[in-house]
Amino acid sequence: MRVTLALIDGPDWVVRAHRNFIDAGAQVITTNSYALVPFHIGEDRFKSEGLQLAALSGRLAREAAATQEGTTVAGSLPPLFGSYRPDLFDADAAPAIIGPLIDGLRDHVDVWLGETLGSIAEVEAIRAALDRNDWPTRPLWISYYLHHEHEGLLASGESVVDAVSAAIDLGATAVMFNCCQAETITAGLEIGRAALPDTVRVGGNANRFVAAHTSDTPSNAGIAPFRDDLAPHEYRTFVCRWLDTGAKMVGGCCGMEPVHIAEIARLVERLA
Repeated sequence: MRVTLALIDGPDWVVRAHRNFIDAGAQVITTNSYALVPFHIGEDRFKSEGLQLAALSGRLAREAAATQEGTTVAGSLPPLFGSYRPDLFDADAAPAIIGPLIDGLRDHVDVWLGETLGSIAEVEAIRAALDRNDWPTRPLWISYYLHHEHEGLLASGESVVDAVSAAIDLGATAVMFNCCQAETITAGLEIGRAALPDTVRVGGNANRFVAAHTSDTPSNAGIAPFRDDLAPHEYRTFVCRWLDTGAKMVGGCCGMEPVHIAEIARLVERLA
């Protein structure tokens, strides 16, 4: 994936990208470790470079965060066997993949972020890996990928209510929905907020893709076109509704640019 190649060929560009979002008002940045799994970079490169690349992604994010006091660095713990494909999850193979990510990121991040997770089993694997690698002390945030057709379900078919409850039971201090279309996140937040105690924050980060990904779509087989109806002011309308629902953490996922974050930052500042 291009994001992984940036770590290898242009680490300065990774720092610059982080800073662009920080300058736009982002209070949290995510390490560029999402694609550091064999599914994307191959078994051989993962075995030889996965740990070092994860550590590099953490160092670059920390370098960028140092430019703005109070910026939080979230360590990205992604789907281990392909985006949007919970059906490919292999619990037996998971520890060998997630362990090097945790070891590489652990010295650089403020929170752990399990993101774009399509099943409860993926969350359980993250929790087990953090415990197994003796690194459960940082806060854990969990962000789910929702079913693109059936409201109230994860991509796996499990219910949002069950998924939220599982994340809480596994120690998550925030439960979010990300890399879905904005309309899908709206429905997920309305259901998820009702299932969450006040001590756990809820949030959403939509992508800008034209079409939702399905189990019939090869993950990252190409670059999806972007919607032409999610300019910053249009995305702001969705975020307003999320905040009205009770969301405490809002931002952007794939395709969202610094101008989108700037619009959200101005909105949040006015509401505050």
